[in-house]
Formats: sequence, C-alpha cells, structure tokens
Amino acid sequence: MVRSLFFVASIVFGVIAPAALAQVKDFVPVTREMLLNPSPGDWLMFSRTYDNQRFSPLDQINRQNVGQLRLAWVRGMRAGIHEHIPLVYRGVMYVANPGGIQALDATNGDLIWDYQRKLPEGMGGRAGRTITIYEDLIIYAAPDNSVVGVDARTGELRWEAKSDFSSSGPKVFDGKVIAGMQTCPGGARACVMAFDARTGKELWKFYTTPAPGEPGGDSWGNVPVEERIASPWGLPGAYDPVRKQVYWGIANPKPFTRLKRHGGNPDAIPRSAPAELYSNSTVALDPDTGKLVWYYQYLPGDDWDADHTEERILFRTSLNPDPQAVKWINPRIPRGQERDVVVELGEPGGIWVLDRATGEFLWATPFPYDVSEFHISHIDVETGTTYINWDKVFKKDGERHIICFHNTKAYWPMAYHPGKNSLYIPYHDQCLDMTADNKRASGYGPRSGILRPGADPNAFAGIAKVNMATGQIQWRYTQRAPGNGAVLATAGDLIFWGDMNRRFRAFDADTGKILWETILGGIIQNSTITYSVNGKQYVAVLTGDGGAGTAIPLQIVPELKPPRGHNAIYVFALPE
Repeated sequence: MVRSLFFVASIVFGVIAPAALAQVKDFVPVTREMLLNPSPGDWLMFSRTYDNQRFSPLDQINRQNVGQLRLAWVRGMRAGIHEHIPLVYRGVMYVANPGGIQALDATNGDLIWDYQRKLPEGMGGRAGRTITIYEDLIIYAAPDNSVVGVDARTGELRWEAKSDFSSSGPKVFDGKVIAGMQTCPGGARACVMAFDARTGKELWKFYTTPAPGEPGGDSWGNVPVEERIASPWGLPGAYDPVRKQVYWGIANPKPFTRLKRHGGNPDAIPRSAPAELYSNSTVALDPDTGKLVWYYQYLPGDDWDADHTEERILFRTSLNPDPQAVKWINPRIPRGQERDVVVELGEPGGIWVLDRATGEFLWATPFPYDVSEFHISHIDVETGTTYINWDKVFKKDGERHIICFHNTKAYWPMAYHPGKNSLYIPYHDQCLDMTADNKRASGYGPRSGILRPGADPNAFAGIAKVNMATGQIQWRYTQRAPGNGAVLATAGDLIFWGDMNRRFRAFDADTGKILWETILGGIIQNSTITYSVNGKQYVAVLTGDGGAGTAIPLQIVPELKPPRGHNAIYVFALPE
C-alpha cells in the first residue's frame, strides 16, 4: 500500500553553505547508468558498487602520505542504535540518523536538511544498515515498518509504502527498490520485497521459506507454513546487470534448534542439504519478477543461530585453489580457468566460492581457522552438497556443545581489491557455548560467545588478506580488541578498518603494516567510506551505539569499556 502522509514527518533546514546550496539547487538525478558506473568521487550505495566490492578508485590518499591524514570535520548524531553506511553524491552526504535522514555538506558537515520521522511513542530508531539513492529520491527503511522515498533536494516525503522492518535496508536495482524483510506483511514468514522506486508501489515478494507443495517445501518436513522462518535480515544483496540476477543471503531457521523445530526429533530433516530451505543460503533472484534462478545452501538444518545473511561479493578470478590452503575443491574445475564468482563469508565462518551464473560449487574452506568444531563436517566436492557437523547437533534436551565459529564476521562487510585479486576479511576468533532447552521458545538455554578453545586471547580479532585465486592467506593482523568496522580498500593501496576500542587504522594493502591510526570518541560502527569533492579526497567513518551486536564480543574482553553512545561522523583528509 502506498501513502503520501506528510504529517508523519518533520523537516528541518539548516543554514546551507554556498557550495552545498548550489549542489541542491542544481541537483542532477541519479540514473541507472550512474549506479552501474559511479563517478570515482561518489559513494552511491552500501558498498559503492553493485558487486559489493567496497573498492574505491581514489588514490590521492595513498601509502606514501596517509600518515598525514587530519580530521577535516566531525558532527554529532541523534541518540539511538545505528549501524548504517552513508551515501555521498556530488558533494552532499546523506546519512541515516536514528529515526530519520540528514543531508550534509560533505566538505564540512553543515546541515542542509533533516527529515525526522514521527515514530509511535516508545518506538526507538532501530538500526537500518543502508539507505539508497535513485533519480531525485533518497529511499529509507523506516523503523515503523515502512519504506519511504524523500526528495533528495529538500527532504520532503514523496512516497511511503507499508512493509515490515528491514534491518538490512533497501537497494535500487533497475528502478526497483529491493529489501529483505524480517517478516512479510500479513504473515509470519520472511521475504525479500520489491517496490517501484518512483512511486513505492509493491511489485513482488519472494518468500524465503517455501510452503508445502512448492519447490523445496518438503525440506521442512511437517513444520506448518506459518512456522517456517528464515529471514534475509543482514546486509543487502549484490547485482549482476549482465545476467540480471540479484544475490541475497538468508539467515538461520527459527527456533534455533532442530529439537525445538521438529518436536524433539533432530533427524526429522536430512543431515545434508537441502534441509529447511532457503535458510543459510544464497538465493539468486530475477529482479524483474522475484523468481528464484538458483540457490546454494551452506548449512543444512542449522542448530546454532549461524546466519549466512551478510554481503555477497562479485568478481572475476582465475581458479587455482591450493590444497594446502583450501579444504574442499571441486575436482572438475580446470586449473587456471577464469570464472565470474559470488563469494560469501557468514557469521559461522568459512569462505565459499560459487559460479554466479549457476550456483555451481567451486571451492570452500573453513575460516578463520580449520577446527573440529566447525559447523560443517564435510562437503561432497563433486556436487557441492554440504553436511552439518552431526557430532555438534543437539540430540536431547540439556545437551551442551561448543560450535565454531560464532559471529566471526557479522554485519561489518569485507572488501575486495581487484588489482590484487584479494579479499580483506575482518573476523573474530569466536565460538559458541550453547545448551539445548526445549522448554524455551528459542530452543536454547545458557548461551555465550567464547574465545575459541586453545586460541591466543590477544588475537581475538583480526583482518586477513586472502588471495582469491589460490585461497592462501597472505597476511593477518590480529589484536585483542573486537573489530566492528566495514573494511575499505582503495587504489591508494590502503585498507581502512576500525574496532570497538575506538581505533581507526589504515593498513598497507600488500603487507598489513599499520601506516596510520587515530583514536575516536566511540565504538567504530560499520560505516567506512571514501569520496572526493572538488578534487579533494575524504575518508569518513561513524561511531556510536550498535546495540546487541557490539555487546556480545565485549563480554570476551571485559577490560575494554568503550562508551556505548557517542553517535558521530568523523571525516579525514590530507592537509592543504
């Protein structure tokens, strides 16, 4: 349903700087072609480009001069949970302040306009991780279960569509706003939804769990359709404009244990894929219709809340996986063959490489380490079929297991450097200590994240450079403080990353050496981007409150007590 209810929001206008005023007055609508091939100085979507690489071609800031970075400006934000990534277009930054959106002059942080949504009493400004831009609209998933389009020039509400809450936030593909919904309007099942970007009209829904009688419906056994829950809550999908496919990640089934979902019988569904589709899968969808093109399931019939709902990254690579570095390799793939791939690394760890046209399994390996507690016991490398680690599945109430990994990489995305054919992956060396309790709605009792048994407590978090032709880890940087920042790779051969101990750093992309660091006022939140205005490059990062996602890792390092608030934007540049 589309509404135009202007009384549900308020707009505040700031004293606009002349340069920013010119940008607003002479606003150039963002076209499909601009989204496909963005200007190097703009950051038009969650990971800059549809392939989710988080790579910027800007190189004014580079290995030789990054040590000279200085604070250009800082701006406080409203209180509340925020985990989002801002946009920058032609010198204007659009940022999702808790409960609304602001437009800022990207050179100094001055306010241009502030769209502030009037939420129902008691409703906080829940976190949406992305906003998106299309034509002259900024599109936003609001906390009150709506998707809204506001005028990029003025912040005025242009359309509003009823949905459910989308913690991942929206993204525009060929004129369609597509977002993962925690539940679908009118039912318990979750879905991916599409809306017309100009009007907000609903176009299609893809239910992330099939009903009985639908393809894949029997993979849930006898579970009633209204209890088949697996949500696309994490991060928005990637897009291949040549193949016309969007790639979305789906989370774990709920309740969390097989015992709870299947009346005390963990063997009610298979131990191998497919089981409880499309949980813990990549789904490739036709963006015009929402129809499923293919799927691949990483973890069949999850038992431990092991979401595979983070970003999918697209690139082209040769395939030379090293058997010393990669555990599971498709033997039918000719060595050195080039493929267009989709790569995923979910909360339970592991690097997964698939052919993005067909979903064919190419190779996979445990990550950050190969341990017996890994959630997958093995993969049939001929077919790509995955097998759950049955030794760690709960067989009866009261059982306790340690499973690896847990929240090893969450909503803070990794980056890919095309010039080096390398992924830069942030991670936690964290496992899960969990006990089954069938009396509880969740299916579990005592549960906590723990340091991997036998691991170095001073190497709890890190970032790794992985060669994507061979799967070899080329360097690791480790530290005790948990990470929490999105990784950013640049043509200046720099890798930017931040953590929960308020440290924001630039690394040498080739060696992992720290070249620059600073201490900010709060926990780094997701958000790292770079952009340029009038020939000057900037690097921006947000700090603040990320809710439960930041609380869990801090339990492992109790001596760290960073402030849980301090919502702010920090922007850095080289001196004049």
